[in-house]
Amino acid sequence: MPAEKDIALMAHLMRRAGFGVNKDELETYVAIGYEAVVEELLNPADDDYLDRDIVDRYYIEIQDQRQATSAAGWWLYRMINTRCPLQEKMTLFWHGLFATAYEKIMNGRAVAAQIEMFRRNCLSDFSTILLELSRDPAMIIWLDNNTNHKDAHNENYGRELLELFSMGVGNYTETDVREASRAFTGWTRAPKISRFPYNRFDAAFEYKPEDHDEG
Repeated sequence: MPAEKDIALMAHLMRRAGFGVNKDELETYVAIGYEAVVEELLNPADDDYLDRDIVDRYYIEIQDQRQATSAAGWWLYRMINTRCPLQEKMTLFWHGLFATAYEKIMNGRAVAAQIEMFRRNCLSDFSTILLELSRDPAMIIWLDNNTNHKDAHNENYGRELLELFSMGVGNYTETDVREASRAFTGWTRAPKISRFPYNRFDAAFEYKPEDHDEG
């Protein structure tokens, strides 16, 4: 039997780096060894182990992911069944920091695609995450960068990028906001999302050089 202190240490790790585990799982992790478990957490495996067939066969609305509840349902399924808890917990962390919501985006697939983007990049460096966030269709819609044009700047994303996502109040100027907004002109999403009646279209990043402010 593993020592109680080893169990306690591993339990603390799995609460911080995941969503907690039961005692049998704790004992398995202790047998693997603390350092090996940390390496496993930091280098998540492919998700081939997830039983998609159950979702595809019995929960069509979750598999389709058109609506908010279906996109959330698939993510919850992943969090419950994951073998990569740190990856899922960091995905949740970044979603909490770079918050968007279905109520404005009105497309479950765009929301799900954003979560997948966080999952791919959740352990990357911060500059990579911000760059991918700036290309994300859900964020582009949420903070109106699809209405940020070279002849009509929309400062919403540029301001939030500096104020909430990176620099923080007091570390940038209004000129910085304007220049950031100019830098992101032409960064938009395609195709146009059909909000009604079925929200059936995916969204993708599109750069339009003819709409970019070269100044």
